[in-house]
Amino acid sequence: MDFEDTQEEAAFRAEVRAFLAANAEPKKRGVPARARHVDAEALSRAKSFQAAKHDAGLVGLTWPKQWGGRELPQIFQVIYNQEEEAYAAPRGVFEIGLGMCIPTMMAYATPEQLTRYVPKALRGEEVWCQLFSEPAGGSDVAAVRTRAERNGDEWTINGQKIWTSGAQFSDFGIMVVRSNPDVPKHMGLSFFFLDMKSPGIEIRPIKQASGASHFNEVFFTDVKIPDSQRLGAVGQGWRVALTTLMNERLAIGDVPRPDTEDLLDLARSIELDGEPAINNVSVREKIADMHVRSQGLKYTRFRTMTALSRGQTPGPESSIGKLVNAAKLQEIASFGLDLLGAGGSVMDKDLAPMHAMFQEALLASPASRIAGGTDEILRNIIAERVLGLPGDIRVDKDIPFNRLPSGKR
Repeated sequence: MDFEDTQEEAAFRAEVRAFLAANAEPKKRGVPARARHVDAEALSRAKSFQAAKHDAGLVGLTWPKQWGGRELPQIFQVIYNQEEEAYAAPRGVFEIGLGMCIPTMMAYATPEQLTRYVPKALRGEEVWCQLFSEPAGGSDVAAVRTRAERNGDEWTINGQKIWTSGAQFSDFGIMVVRSNPDVPKHMGLSFFFLDMKSPGIEIRPIKQASGASHFNEVFFTDVKIPDSQRLGAVGQGWRVALTTLMNERLAIGDVPRPDTEDLLDLARSIELDGEPAINNVSVREKIADMHVRSQGLKYTRFRTMTALSRGQTPGPESSIGKLVNAAKLQEIASFGLDLLGAGGSVMDKDLAPMHAMFQEALLASPASRIAGGTDEILRNIIAERVLGLPGDIRVDKDIPFNRLPSGKR
């Protein structure tokens, strides 16, 4: 592994640090980094920061210059993410749009469409969401039941999507739908982008246990989409969907809080058996074990960074890192509540130690084991594509979708 920046990388890192120092607030230890709700005020702040970031030339770093990018190697995006991680920068609003939706558009949309949509997305003037998951689909993206029926140059969409992050404040979205139920499930899909303010769209935020409402149910009733907004050929939606999934952002350096440093702060600040909890051997052993795993993830990310810096294609490290990191976050949050004892039931940030960081993390952390690929899916990917193990038996592979057994509807 190479731990040193090249001369160009060091100059870019200095550029990023100067921008962030002038435009963002540093994160504070013991304070949750993420807002529980994205209200109108939070959305306005996020858009203002994105506009400043755009004007500084720090968005679309790897994108073609003709669409407002800088055509830099992937390592420069990694460097930016590393530096921004030290700041309370409101970037989450745009991650899906710029990390997944717009790259898919760039692969399939027309030049005229890209001229219309890409600049506004880069500057943060318009927000995008991704409409994939459905109530009956589970982790199977191809088990889409939302129907698309064609009438000339227009499609009519009926159905439901779920777990759509940010749908309530999104301007546009990308979606995969079932356009032909008479062929096997992967073959009968088509892909579109659409205006989220279209008639017939109903968005219902889902109240999470943590108190947040990041996810939504989205219902489509006779929603009209022009055929000009289809991405890819009719029936080739699965291929376009794979493009979207492969464009998921590289989360290098994006380690969720709380971390082991937060655990140490908590163990130093509360008492156990009449003395600081950090003096307890079992507590120190537990934190040390989590620290070792955190260091393993850190150096695994460094391997990916080294590959990117050398212009190479990263290996399976991202799937492994995400799988391990999501479980580690849940375990850290759970142990934090063990240390807090009865105090762990207090959710008031003004009363709870560490501003209820561990309480919120425990309630929100199960989502990190689902979003971006469930633990089970990631294990299959690692087993089949990395270790070369035999694939799961898929009995529905060659059966027309409308002949697959299902429950009563």
